[in-house]
Amino acid sequence: MGRKVLPPTYLLVAIMIMLALHLVFPVIKVIPTPWNILGIVPLACGVALNLAADKAFREAGTTVKPFEESTVLVTSGVFRLSRNPMYLGYVLILIGIAIMVRSLVPYVVIPVFAVLMDRIFISVEEGMLAGNLGQAWSAYAEKVRRWI
Repeated sequence: MGRKVLPPTYLLVAIMIMLALHLVFPVIKVIPTPWNILGIVPLACGVALNLAADKAFREAGTTVKPFEESTVLVTSGVFRLSRNPMYLGYVLILIGIAIMVRSLVPYVVIPVFAVLMDRIFISVEEGMLAGNLGQAWSAYAEKVRRWI
């Protein structure tokens, strides 16, 4: 089986595309300096969400990698707020970067990234969880939203 491209690679590519779009097509500066520094807030929240989710997976002794079988359903901590806090964190990181670069065009990458994560990873992962964890997954999915 070939090696799959993992979500952090998609995040890195999305960041590079956002920065390239900003440099090539800066279009409209929507956030004036020094207010663009506030982009640090969603960026830091996104990093914190990812670190908290990764820690929860490690503490539960289950995999963080997509397409690998989860042994435990993690429902505590950040997983009480979102079924996919790592993907939500990635989106927050992208929002923070878009705010910091100030131009409008990088924002087009964010919804495309979110849809890709949903189609390539989230739907597959949630299908695997439903198959492996049955009623426990169904009960959790009914209580907690996919994103927020």
